Amino acid sequence: MPGPVLIAPDKFKGSLTAAEVAEAVAAGLRRVRADVEVRLAPVADGGDGTVRAAVASGYAAVPVRVTGPVGEPVDTEIALHGETAVVELASASGLALLDPDALAPLSASSVGTGEAIRAALDAGARTVVLGVGGSASTDGGAGMLTALGARVLDAAGNPLPPGGGPLAEVAEVDLSGLDPRLAETDVILASDVDNPLLGPNGAAHVYGPQKGATPDQVRFLDEALARFARAVLAAGGRDVADQPGAGAAGGVGYGALAVLGARMRPGVDVILELIGFDRLLAGAGLVVIGEGSIDEQTLHGKGPAGVAARAAAEGVPVVAVAGRCQLAPERLREAGIEGVYALADVEPDAQRCIREAATLLADVAEQLAKNHL
Repeated sequence: MPGPVLIAPDKFKGSLTAAEVAEAVAAGLRRVRADVEVRLAPVADGGDGTVRAAVASGYAAVPVRVTGPVGEPVDTEIALHGETAVVELASASGLALLDPDALAPLSASSVGTGEAIRAALDAGARTVVLGVGGSASTDGGAGMLTALGARVLDAAGNPLPPGGGPLAEVAEVDLSGLDPRLAETDVILASDVDNPLLGPNGAAHVYGPQKGATPDQVRFLDEALARFARAVLAAGGRDVADQPGAGAAGGVGYGALAVLGARMRPGVDVILELIGFDRLLAGAGLVVIGEGSIDEQTLHGKGPAGVAARAAAEGVPVVAVAGRCQLAPERLREAGIEGVYALADVEPDAQRCIREAATLLADVAEQLAKNHL
């Protein structure tokens, strides 16, 4: 009998959560080998789906209502286990929360992320894993910090309105009211982004356009972030604007590193530790990874690549499921992936692949089982 099969996929964006992908693959495998032990370990890389991955591994889901990126109420959740909480920026301050035709590059804010962190502290957390990615704002984390008690002021001493645009008028950042519990809290910035805060590789220039910023607005936001960083430094914040990861999530990485004393770690490594991945991998005969699109981005810090690397280090073979695969076989082998079973290979209609992903996944998993179990 083959060893246990560890199913550790990321989400199929716009179609299935990571947990739903894992269940569909398990259903297909069991059609062929009902006798094989199956272990489910949905993963994420710090972005959308991070809290769900933690909850699927046994964390408790704690509902939280926060202020969305343009001021609307958003119902989200944090994940809690003992004194460790997982907070996901994407579900509190994410771009996906906005109408694609009504983006707000200058006024969108990260305040909801700060409110979610505060809820984690209220729930007793003393370690906060902050998963960043998919941000709607370019505010340097100013919104997050104000929700945690900081004040961002203009020359007259008035609080600035939310968003990255108003930071062009910042004259002072007052950190004296910052939640004192943060001083005793280990904040882990879980991110696969290594951009600095400012300049051509910074938050505004690289990510601003996808949030609706015009070229002029990108330059304006970059200058506003520079002014904000000077004010944070004057207030006693750390000098980290050039540090890799400071540009993550529109500069939320900067706010976390400079003011919250966060330490940055690759998102997938943090999540794999949270879910006890190494324990689940022990004794496995096969690992199945997955993602909606397996491409070059997958190999740069994404969840499936992290899983494949851990499995390869233990000599466990890895195969993948995907909506589509855009990597050549030799590129896959370099990443430790023996093969990919893609929905697009059995169903050319992309809309049907999205609409009926669970059914099709079970079908390709059945073929996977015939070939590898």
